[in-house]
Amino acid sequence: MGTATVRIPEEKRDILKIIASIEKKEIKEILTELIDEYIERHRETLELISRPEWVDAIKRGKEEVRKGIKGKTLDELED
Repeated sequence: MGTATVRIPEEKRDILKIIASIEKKEIKEILTELIDEYIERHRETLELISRPEWVDAIKRGKEEVRKGIKGKTLDELED
């Protein structure tokens, strides 16, 4: 697996070092956990935008709202 260098503001780095020391973890372990959690929170969005038909539907919906055309309720979207 490849690696990457991440620049963290000094004050946050220092706090992260303290937390890592208390938890007896390496900073890279903490960062990996945080990244995994972030990816998981955005997984549904990534799945939706990977489907061209959904992207088109979202664009059409946003355009309808912008023009003041009737939007859809949550119930209509679930059907």
